[in-house]
Amino acid sequence: MPVPHEVRGASVEAPVLHPVRRGVRRLLAALCLLPLIALLARQLPQLPYAPLAAYYGFAVLTATVAVFYLAYARYEDPSEAPPRPRHAATFPSLPPAPRVSLLVAVKDEVDGIEACVRSMTGSDHRPLQVIVVDDGSTDGTAEVLDRLAAELPVTVLHLPRNVGKKRALVHGARHATGDVLAFTDSDCVLAPDALRRCVEALLRQPDLGAVSGHARALNPDESLLTRVQDVWYEGQFRVAKAAEASFGAVTCVSGPLAVFRREAVINYLPAWAADRFLGGEFRFATDRQLTGYVLGQRWIGVRLKRRFADSPFVRDEDHPPRAWRVGYVRSARVWTTVPARPRPFLRQQTRWKKSYVRNLFFTGTFMWRRGPGPAALYYGHALWVAVAPVMAFAHLVWAPLRGWWAVPLLYLCGVLLKGTFWGLAYRLDNPGDPRWAYRPLMSVLSATVLSWLLPYSVGTIRRGVWSRSAV
Repeated sequence: MPVPHEVRGASVEAPVLHPVRRGVRRLLAALCLLPLIALLARQLPQLPYAPLAAYYGFAVLTATVAVFYLAYARYEDPSEAPPRPRHAATFPSLPPAPRVSLLVAVKDEVDGIEACVRSMTGSDHRPLQVIVVDDGSTDGTAEVLDRLAAELPVTVLHLPRNVGKKRALVHGARHATGDVLAFTDSDCVLAPDALRRCVEALLRQPDLGAVSGHARALNPDESLLTRVQDVWYEGQFRVAKAAEASFGAVTCVSGPLAVFRREAVINYLPAWAADRFLGGEFRFATDRQLTGYVLGQRWIGVRLKRRFADSPFVRDEDHPPRAWRVGYVRSARVWTTVPARPRPFLRQQTRWKKSYVRNLFFTGTFMWRRGPGPAALYYGHALWVAVAPVMAFAHLVWAPLRGWWAVPLLYLCGVLLKGTFWGLAYRLDNPGDPRWAYRPLMSVLSATVLSWLLPYSVGTIRRGVWSRSAV
């Protein structure tokens, strides 16, 4: 497995902003968004006389402006931001050097698991406990793990049969002794300082119950599809997660690097492992669901702990529900292997959409309580996901059947415009990197192909396995 050269060194530090510089940054962000704002202002007077589709385009463009402003004007990397000691009285403080338990579950990853485990043990945070759970692998992964266990400070747990990623991680958590629980995926490689930066964020801001790292593709040069995904990952973290983090309400602490305070999540691991949907077990280890327990425990925590009161995760250590914030650490770098071929890519996207739909019926029940900003981002995105296949059908199928050939052309031009702004954001954060031009391709792919996966995902939501090699 290739390892990016950035892994060998520290991640790029985010500057600490003086209040005056923060104000200047917000002004510059607004100025950079002026072309989009001007376009919206020009279209606004025409909206009452425009067709319904125009309202959709106006709403998407407005949301794009808002998300970019939040990401570039309000977000600060919590590992570099000034400490927030005023929360110390409400939230329990961590030890100055908290012990971290870093866990990964693996099934049939013989080619990539060694690089993953070595990056885990290569973290510069101490004290550190590394736990690897082999979830019934049959391809030689178990033998690789045993060899690594003889060489590295790592605990390897072998399960006699496959139980699924969630249950495998929860099994590993029984052996975790850390003040902080961190998870990664078996196809990922962590920067040496990534974990330390996440822990620093938790120390500086005691009200953070969880933080997500920043993921990019580990294999970006393998194909055109991997290059497109790499640029897309950058935007999903740097822009989308940063916008949510400006409200302390990141809705998905993503699997490549998910770091939780023990008090914020340990009581809810049995609920995560036993999660059910539509009358059956939901086997996907949805990162959104685990994040939801942190975001919503003020409203659902007591009920869930009562349901699993006999579990040692609840019986042995009972933590009161708190109003935790959930953040994102841009400087905590991690690289994940992305699908290089269309079929595995579509399977992965289908799995993610199933997890999103399931979580919508959980986090969606309380997200409105977290305030107007987080609610607008969450429910606005949910509405966009739901409407996207309808709009794709209307513009790309129904309109041409009626002979309106200009409609799909205008629709695709709008998609390309939005993708171009995301690409320019990538170029701003990665000066000199020509890959920004791939971002509009992802927008077109999303509008013309991925949007159609939502109805299929809903119809087949009960199917699926978690093995990463299966996607």
